[in-house]
Amino acid sequence: MRLTIDPPTIAAPAAGATTRKVLPGRANLITDVGGIAVGNAEDRSAWSGVTVILPDARAVAAVDVRGGAPGTRETDTLGPTGLVDHIDAIVLSGGSAFGLDAAGGAMAWLAERRRGFKVGSAVVPIVPAAILFDLLNGGDKDWGDTPPYRGLGRQAAQSARGGDFALGNAGAGFGACAGGLKGGLGSASAVTDDGIEVGAVVAVNCFGSVTIPGSRCFWAWPFEQDGEFGGLTPPARDRSFDLDPPIEKPTTGAAAGANTALGVVATNVALSRPQAMRMAMMAQDGFARAIRPVHTPFDGDVVFALSTAQRPLDGSMELTRIGSLAADCVSRAIARGVFAAESLGAMAAYNAAPMSR
Repeated sequence: MRLTIDPPTIAAPAAGATTRKVLPGRANLITDVGGIAVGNAEDRSAWSGVTVILPDARAVAAVDVRGGAPGTRETDTLGPTGLVDHIDAIVLSGGSAFGLDAAGGAMAWLAERRRGFKVGSAVVPIVPAAILFDLLNGGDKDWGDTPPYRGLGRQAAQSARGGDFALGNAGAGFGACAGGLKGGLGSASAVTDDGIEVGAVVAVNCFGSVTIPGSRCFWAWPFEQDGEFGGLTPPARDRSFDLDPPIEKPTTGAAAGANTALGVVATNVALSRPQAMRMAMMAQDGFARAIRPVHTPFDGDVVFALSTAQRPLDGSMELTRIGSLAADCVSRAIARGVFAAESLGAMAAYNAAPMSR
């Protein structure tokens, strides 16, 4: 059994009323939201990478930051009192603070195309970014004075397309670790029969576990659609671990700032910045449904929200519906990212790792 991914109406439907339907989009990716492209780039010797989310046109955006160790750029710009209303791209990167350079590469590519915030004759692309820690995963990080991230950011922006893109060991998820498993890049979408499009992409590098102890079943199992991450359900068992979940040290070591899940949610519905911020806040609940524990002192969890404004918003109830769909898409994206990942060094893939306690 799977829960519907469209939240129920507040009141019971009237007799004869039609039930709304919602399904994953064609690609089951964030690019099912009209006007959204995604590009990935990796340094396969450094075991790290960058993901760029590129709207076709400047888009309203907001951000919600949780966890104890975030690494971000231009997030203050997205505050409700910020001067700039729209952004040009969002960058997710490995590399810890080194990875913030990726936004500069994406900015340079955009500036060459005169895409950005115009101030007189100058054009300044607005590119918020967030980074995850993958410096101890075993890749070659002997960069000298030239870390690869600026080049990767440019490459990812240049390669951004609508439609399909790689999951698992791809982009910002290339060198990620999810608790005791290989992490990765995941994505999912939901499209309603009345025209709402919602999607999420997540680079999963969390401290907590994405699977139920003693099982290969993902915590996100109730939200799975069409067997997208294995179709497993929890075994009948003593649920006493719910009160105090076992915490396993990740294979690459745990330290302050060493873990993070980075997400972007998008919708085709026109939102103001405060409304987009509410969507981002609600979408963070997707982390809590798919990772346990979550928002720890070791994590720097960040969710950006984008609106491509291709469809008008029909009031606050519809915003509630969009936020709920976004949270479910985030949960599914997290599980899909780990499910698609391949083993890398000491990080065993979901399908190759021994079952957790």
